Amino acid sequence: MSVTIKDVARMANVSVASVSRALNGHGGVTAETQKRIREVAARLRYVPHSAARSLITRRTQTIGALLPDLHGAFFSELIRGIDLAARKRGLYLLVSSSHGDATEAAVALRAMQGRVDGLLVMSPHADSAFLDDNLPIVLPTVLINSHVRSERHAALDVDDHGGAFAMVEHLIGLGRQRIVFIAGPKVNHDVQERERGYRDALGRAGLADTATILSGDFTEESGYRAGREALAMQPRPDAIFAANDMMAIGCLSALAEAGVRAPEDIAVTGFDDIPMARYVTPALSTVRVRIAELGEAALEVLVRAIEAPDDAPPEPRAVVGTELVVRASCGGNEPIRRRD
Repeated sequence: MSVTIKDVARMANVSVASVSRALNGHGGVTAETQKRIREVAARLRYVPHSAARSLITRRTQTIGALLPDLHGAFFSELIRGIDLAARKRGLYLLVSSSHGDATEAAVALRAMQGRVDGLLVMSPHADSAFLDDNLPIVLPTVLINSHVRSERHAALDVDDHGGAFAMVEHLIGLGRQRIVFIAGPKVNHDVQERERGYRDALGRAGLADTATILSGDFTEESGYRAGREALAMQPRPDAIFAANDMMAIGCLSALAEAGVRAPEDIAVTGFDDIPMARYVTPALSTVRVRIAELGEAALEVLVRAIEAPDDAPPEPRAVVGTELVVRASCGGNEPIRRRD
C-alpha cells in the first residue's frame, strides 16, 4: 500500500495540515518541526499526490515560462534563477521557446493553458494584440523585458537603457571617439533600449553624428562577422560595444585573428556579464545583469499575482538595475559602478 499524508502526520506526531504546510514550503510550522516532518516523509518515501492536490486547490503547482530562445548562457542563467525560486515554493517549471517565430510563440502559450498556474513571458512578439489573442484574462502573467504597457499584466524590466548609457559614457571618458554598436535582433526590446542608451550617450557628448550600427543576432558568429566588418571600416573604430557578451566574445576573436589588440587598438565591451565574460582574454568589460536574480524576482512577482484576489490590480512595472563591470578589454580600471 502507498504511504499517505496521514501516515506521515502520525509518525511525525503532527496534524495533516502541518505536514502539508511543511512539504509545500508555505510556513506556519517551526524549523524544527519542518525538519522532523521532512525526515519522516523521506524515511517513509512519501510522494505527494499532485493530482489529488490539484483537484482540491484548483492549481497545478506548475509555472510556465515562454522565452525567445533556450540557447546560450543568458537563458541558462535565467531559467536557473526561475527554477531555484520555484522549487523553494514547491513549484515546478514548464519551459518553452518561440525560436524567434510569432506562430511558435502563440502555439506554446496556448499549449500551456490549463497546465500552469501562471506564466512568465519574455518574447519579442508579445505585443498587446498578441497577448489578448493568446492569453486568457484569468491567467496570471508577468512580462519580462517587454515594451508592452498593460493594465492586465505585471512586468519586470532590466535597465537596458541606463546600462548602455553608462558603458558608452565610460568609453568616451577613456578617450574613445569612434564607438561602434553591434545590435541584436531588431524586434528585441532589450536591443532597442540598449541602442537608445548608446545613441543618447553619444548625443550628450556631442558625438551623435558618429553613431554606427552593425547587425548581429546575439550569437558569437554574428559578433565575429561584425568584428570583421568593423576592421574593414575607414577609419577604424577605436571601440566596439556589443549588445550582448556572446557577440562581444565573437568580436574579440575576429580582432585577435587579424592581429588587432584589445584594448590598445580597439576597446571591446558587452552586456549581460555571463559567467564566461571574465575568463576570455582579455577579460571582457560589460554591463552586469544579475540574470539568475532577474529570474528569481520574476517568479516572486508571478507567485504574488497568483495568490492575489481576483479583483486586485497587477503590481506596478519594476525595473532591475545594472552594474558597469570594467575589466581589461576596454583599458579602464575603474571599480564596478551600480545603476539602480
